[in-house]
Amino acid sequence: MVTFLSGGTGTPKLLRGADAVFPPAETTVVCNTGDDVELGGHLICPDVDTVLFLGGDELDLDTWWGIADDSTVTDDELHRLAAAAGLDDGPRYLPDERQTAGREIARWRRFSGVAEFMLIGDRDRAVHVTRTSLLDEGRSLTAVTRTLADAFETPWDVLPMSDDPVASIVHTPAGPMHFQEFWVGREGEPTVESVEFRGGADATATDAVLTALDEPVVVGPSNPITSIGPMVSVDGIADALRETPVVAVSPFVEDRVFSGPAAKLLAAEGYEPSTAGVAEAYDFADAFVLDGEDGTDLDRPVVRTDTRLDTEVDARRVAEACQEALEVVA
Repeated sequence: MVTFLSGGTGTPKLLRGADAVFPPAETTVVCNTGDDVELGGHLICPDVDTVLFLGGDELDLDTWWGIADDSTVTDDELHRLAAAAGLDDGPRYLPDERQTAGREIARWRRFSGVAEFMLIGDRDRAVHVTRTSLLDEGRSLTAVTRTLADAFETPWDVLPMSDDPVASIVHTPAGPMHFQEFWVGREGEPTVESVEFRGGADATATDAVLTALDEPVVVGPSNPITSIGPMVSVDGIADALRETPVVAVSPFVEDRVFSGPAAKLLAAEGYEPSTAGVAEAYDFADAFVLDGEDGTDLDRPVVRTDTRLDTEVDARRVAEACQEALEVVA
């Protein structure tokens, strides 16, 4: 049995070729929900959905977002209506008093659907409508996620990190903004002063997550701050990680990041933007998988391989290195 922590695209790219090493029936994937937003009244769980769509062979592997070959009729019409009505596009937060009203799970991350700033395909939207409706029927996010996993025939047990709301808020000179506004709406351009996991101190891990964390853990090459950081902020998760074998794959080759805003966010939080900084941030990790060209000297066991994840063959190679590292520390 093994548990993966997943956020962004790093861990899903690893999962794509991991089934020969870690049998899906014995694998749990705990997903970041700090990136979730309520857009036009529907709860969107990007990191959860990437894993669901990947497991169901539906994921768009060009963008690693949304469903492959999805139509965008509704999205197109939303933008046409906004333009015709003279409404501004871009991220449009609901008023402050609405941010803590309605569904508790959507706190601090409610956006208007006018000219929606995230591209949502039509089949993708059906997932969000179904998720939100099941939540409104009284089901937990954990239960809803498992229902959707069944619908997509996702082979892993997929869990949200908590049933409580946690919002990743990026603080910038222009003021605080949700991570999706920073990364999608503003293309990661604003200067980052700090990152806050709003609600993390009050959120708790579910029994299902804590049970999963009794098993050895693999942290894929995800963003340490906004993909893994929200999980660690949830009560019970950091302690659980310190009590079980954990292997982490660095998203860097020394000071070169493979993709995304990890370097910028690590630096904002006081860490060196490098493999060394990731190791400092992951004080719970017992061993690391580094690229063969990464000469970083760490104080924990290291397995080196080519850590590119461009193909399924690449992913299997990295998964084998993770297995090797787990055998060292288990």
